[in-house]
Amino acid sequence: MDDQKKRPSGKPGILKAVSPQPLLEIRNLTKRFGGLFALNDVNFDLHRGEILGIIGPNGAGKTTLYNVITGRYRPTSGNVLFKGRDITGYPPHKIVQMGISRSFQLEVLFTHLTVLQHLVLSQHLHTEVGFLGSFFRTAGNRAREKATEARALELINFVGLDAYMDKAAGDLSHGYQRSLGIAVALGTDPELFLLDEPLSALSPQRVSEILDLIRTIRDRGITVAVIEHNMGALFRICDRVVVLSVGAKIAEGLPGEVKENEEVIKAYLGGDVHA
Repeated sequence: MDDQKKRPSGKPGILKAVSPQPLLEIRNLTKRFGGLFALNDVNFDLHRGEILGIIGPNGAGKTTLYNVITGRYRPTSGNVLFKGRDITGYPPHKIVQMGISRSFQLEVLFTHLTVLQHLVLSQHLHTEVGFLGSFFRTAGNRAREKATEARALELINFVGLDAYMDKAAGDLSHGYQRSLGIAVALGTDPELFLLDEPLSALSPQRVSEILDLIRTIRDRGITVAVIEHNMGALFRICDRVVVLSVGAKIAEGLPGEVKENEEVIKAYLGGDVHA
């Protein structure tokens, strides 16, 4: 990635200067399934260079939010704007091409393909190999294939999978499958990276490694949003936090503010916050 896109790292909760135009704008976003509100009039902004934490109890609407942003679901009402452009209802492949990528709670991997093969395939959207070039293996096509493999090796090194590049994805440990899923998503060269529970079921050592990786991704110029249940770990890296409960946003602010918010405590613990 271009050094000009790098930004200096900072402590969570201390924001650098941000551009006046948010990178992502969520406006009055509502998604109903029958009579059930999965999202209910949700609003927030995400600025370039931030790590935004998105938390909430099970069933809060977090993954539905990602599915609407990335075009898997069309909202019942409201809008998603990316770099000032309304992308509401765009198909998923178009949204990826525009610069939004995501990982999943359960990584969607081809278990029989190697790590290297996954990373080569992940760049498919950014290759322009024509039929004749592929069939006749023209000089231009060979050059692009070489560049694609070089980029794949760079990503493998970036997420620390050098020793496993020829290993089948299905033979990787759960933690390394998470790293591969992150690398695959980064293979599309996103400007905005949406992570869905990247720390789930990981050992403390792998949690620390993934947190460091997320910081490095942000420091290389990619804006990050993270859905995560491990709040103790998430609050160590995020600049701001948005809290959803039963489809609605109930809080937004710095990690320290959110931890003390009575509505947030009630949403997680239930009942009277003073009890």
